[in-house]
Formats: sequence, C-alpha cells, structure tokens
Amino acid sequence: QVQLVESGGGLVQAGGSLRLSCAASGRTFSMGWLRQAPGKAREFVAAINWSDASTRYADSVKGRFTISRDNAKNTMYLQMNSLKPEDTAVYYCAASRSGSIYAAYDYWGQGTQVTVSS
Repeated sequence: QVQLVESGGGLVQAGGSLRLSCAASGRTFSMGWLRQAPGKAREFVAAINWSDASTRYADSVKGRFTISRDNAKNTMYLQMNSLKPEDTAVYYCAASRSGSIYAAYDYWGQGTQVTVSS
C-alpha cells in the first residue's frame, strides 16, 4: 500500500507561482497530478515516470507547469508558474504501479487547494 501526502497549496494572485509537493510512503513506478475545479470533472495535469523521468502534460498547462521527482526523498513536485484563475482547483497527487505515464492510478492523495485570484 502506498500513501501519498500533498502539500504546498494556497492562495496566489494571477501571474504568481506555487510549488506542490507529494511525498510517497512506498515504491511507485509513475506518478501524476490531477485537479478538480468546482462543478467540473477531475482532469489530468501532468505525469512522470519514476525511473526515467519521462513526462507528459495537459495542453492547458504546457510551458507553465513543470513536474519533477526526487528519488532520494521519494517526493514528486509540481512547479506552477504564470498561474491563471482557471487553474483554481483541488490538486490531487496520484501514483501507479505501472511505469507508463499514461496508466490509470492506483493510489490517491487527499488533495490540496490551489486558488488563483484575478
């Protein structure tokens, strides 16, 4: 069983930056971030393969968000720059037993709120 703990959410003005962290308690093969805005379905944001650090991003965040991982700390990050009000959502960390950055996720964190004011 893998436990995931997110941190780093908060309130920021449009154009600002935040960095989210997700600490994993066990071994994972790929991890990702997803988000859910009020009244909307959960959507994919970014994913990373734990061994080769290959990544993929949603079109809406390409060029603004960067996903990374620190193997020694077993922690994944999401650096979010040039934030927009439409980035406002609860951000969830997720992990998969599969190494594919396209795989479905087996484990989920509790979510962290990101609010971008205009």
